[in-house]
Amino acid sequence: MSRGFNNNYGATSSTHVPDVVSFSPTEFISLCENVAHNIGSVKSGWQALEKTIKIIGTQRDNQQTRDRVHQVQMSTNQKVTATSKDLQRLAAIVRGGDKQQKLQVEKLTSDFKIVVEKYSNSQQQIATKMKASLLMNASQMDDLEGGGSGGVEAQQLLQAQRTQQAQLQFEQEILVERETRVREIESAVLDVNQIMRDLNVLVSQQGEVVDTIEGSIENTRGNVEEGTSELMKAAESQAKYRKKVLILLIIAVIIGLIVTGIIVARLKS
Repeated sequence: MSRGFNNNYGATSSTHVPDVVSFSPTEFISLCENVAHNIGSVKSGWQALEKTIKIIGTQRDNQQTRDRVHQVQMSTNQKVTATSKDLQRLAAIVRGGDKQQKLQVEKLTSDFKIVVEKYSNSQQQIATKMKASLLMNASQMDDLEGGGSGGVEAQQLLQAQRTQQAQLQFEQEILVERETRVREIESAVLDVNQIMRDLNVLVSQQGEVVDTIEGSIENTRGNVEEGTSELMKAAESQAKYRKKVLILLIIAVIIGLIVTGIIVARLKS
């Protein structure tokens, strides 16, 4: 029985990121770990689909192959949805964090975007290849139905027709089941357009924040250098002033000694 699945796995509901959101360091660490783990899971899903692509249409292709693809899609799509929400949360809370945290979230967002694109491409390739294989099998069945066995005796012909009908019925059941599964697989293919738009907005916002931080750092560095220069000038001026005072003091002492000597000499005479 064919089931309908939401085609918007991972699509974030809004790209608006609040200016500042209260958070705890443990929440930030937990979210980053979840995102990193889910990125690995999505990558594993993509790699599993890549291996399956090579099997579709070969003798190894069977119903279990399609069941396995469907299971991989369901699990991986859930990871994509959860990761998109976590990245939205991280993008919001790091606006009140430091530069290192913002760069960490930017790296996670970029890694997630890359692996989702690869996974989506593999989904589309598998759906296309399975559909083509299904149409080919249906065409082969039509050829069997139209084929004859002229030249054999009536009893042999009847037995051959019964065998052929049983085989056709079996093949039809397989085709119906495969068609059902292919439709499920097609319905589960991610529409990454909205996901990519949301992620691009998050990356852009994070980049602007990082640029602002770097600009502030440069301005602060310039102010520090300017302040240091002013302090050096003040220190030099103060040193020159002290030197002048010291010289004047020495001169005053010398004059005082001379005057004292003159007075003492006059008193003796």
